[in-house]
Amino acid sequence: MFRWALRLKGPKGDNNVPVAVGNSVYSFGGYRYGESYMYNSNEIEVHVFDTVSLHWMKLPPAVTREGPSEVPYMRDGHTAVLLEHVIYLWGGSSTSIYTKEDSDVHAFDMDTHRWFKPKVSGTVPEERFEHSACVLGKVMYIFGGFSMLTVYNDIHKLDTATMIWSLIDTRTAPPPASEKHSATIIGTRMFVFGGGNKYNFYNSVRVFDTVTNCWLSTPYAELLPEGRIRHSAFAYNGELYIFGGHNLTTTFNNLWRFSPETFSWKKVEPKGRGPGSKMSRMCCSIVGERIIYFGGFRVDDVFILDLGPSLKTLCKLVVRMNVLEQSGLPHNIRWELAAMTIDKNINTTFR
Repeated sequence: MFRWALRLKGPKGDNNVPVAVGNSVYSFGGYRYGESYMYNSNEIEVHVFDTVSLHWMKLPPAVTREGPSEVPYMRDGHTAVLLEHVIYLWGGSSTSIYTKEDSDVHAFDMDTHRWFKPKVSGTVPEERFEHSACVLGKVMYIFGGFSMLTVYNDIHKLDTATMIWSLIDTRTAPPPASEKHSATIIGTRMFVFGGGNKYNFYNSVRVFDTVTNCWLSTPYAELLPEGRIRHSAFAYNGELYIFGGHNLTTTFNNLWRFSPETFSWKKVEPKGRGPGSKMSRMCCSIVGERIIYFGGFRVDDVFILDLGPSLKTLCKLVVRMNVLEQSGLPHNIRWELAAMTIDKNINTTFR
């Protein structure tokens, strides 16, 4: 039983990029409405959400191994993935009127909270943004995206053991060029959903097999979500879930589940009160049995979707919804209830 469990406040931003690390979610960059960033003049912002205390923190200015040039500038449309103790950030563009795209790999050491630029070789992808990135083993896969001149349908991979980029020569014809889609690894296959190319909004699932390097032919699914861009996606129990997004006419707040075995979709209706009708461009990160949704179009709300709420969680929700007396409850339960209800101010120092 899926249930919307919490609604909190977090940092504002559009196209934030989340990475789950233990019980925390790190958020990198994003577009800030009404603010202008000259490229390389503002370093990227990093916020951290503690899913235990339900508290947001903003990391202090970055410390680097070699110097300020190793710190990525503020951007959106980028991607970030975790491999072992390092977060690799790639692509994106500056959020200023003078758009600058980036093809450098920036790395964030989780042990020291320091940025560095690893030395890479091979066939480096052309700079781009609004692409996708996902991880299998020690390899990061980049698909699609666009620059000011081109929309892409190529796949590159970065082997983080050797730091060598490779352009994958797919043995079958690739799908149409796409940006603002999602790509999710399930097993050894990458499932791409949504995205678009100019005025096309895709609602098909494209499947890439990382073992054979082939785009697979897929059966037709009778029930399909509406075509969309800038949605969020995650894998859970071997199935793909997509949420939100928008197209030219509609902003979505629905949740869909896709089964790779039957190649079929089903709409999921979680219990509780979830995001409203204008929650486009939200990002999500899975932590245990909970999905943390935050960010979006001029939004600073954080929503938590509990995929398997415990009896304890359900009882706390009843106490909250009915404003029940708490004085007789154990101290730790009262503290957890307070954490669920008190608005969170974002600290500027990391604790």
